[in-house]
Amino acid sequence: MGRPRYANPTLTGLLVVDKPLGWSSMDVVRRVRRAAGNAKVGHAGTLDPLATGVVVCCLGNATKLIDSLMGLTKVYEAEVDLSAFTPTDDREGEREEVAVAAEPTLDALRHALARFIGEIDQRPPAFSAIHVNGQRAYKLARRGEDVNLGTRRVRIDAIELLHYDWPIATLRITCGKGTYIRSLARELGEALGTGGHLAALRRTAVGPYDLTNAADENRLQSPIAESDLILMPM
Repeated sequence: MGRPRYANPTLTGLLVVDKPLGWSSMDVVRRVRRAAGNAKVGHAGTLDPLATGVVVCCLGNATKLIDSLMGLTKVYEAEVDLSAFTPTDDREGEREEVAVAAEPTLDALRHALARFIGEIDQRPPAFSAIHVNGQRAYKLARRGEDVNLGTRRVRIDAIELLHYDWPIATLRITCGKGTYIRSLARELGEALGTGGHLAALRRTAVGPYDLTNAADENRLQSPIAESDLILMPM
């Protein structure tokens, strides 16, 4: 007899993980599954490998909540580099330097940021997992093909300017489902007449779930028990 696919089917609840730099969201899932004795695990919202912070993992029957959890409001802290664009809209891509006659003033930056608050039409990054004719957009972009994703309606509830020291603007962003912070970085640069790409990103909250007591990569080296989980009414 082979080993059952999920050796720990009774473990049910949520685990908030502080994803480290370089891990994919599926890397988080695999490590949680292993620490939870091969329980059924899924995540409630992708976070890019170059980003860190909150990934909400759903174990056991809590995987039924994934769709509703993905709709929760998210909070990010982002560093935007206004000196260059990149094809990937983050620091993974090759820099395309932009020369500016004068660095944007603090007032100009605040005025530009205000334009992005509310419901806006946003163009997703070409290097994204969105499907285009049955293929992931990033696969087409890596082959050098033109990827035109059009715009999507997203919601940005608030943008707080935490710090500005040219060319880096540090922002706290509260937004709804489907918002790309990489796109916001690019579009902010376009609005200012500068460059714009995401230099660093940390997700600090998904709905009520934040970094308080979040499991880090060291915690995932030890077994996970029901007492470690946030229990949910099903």
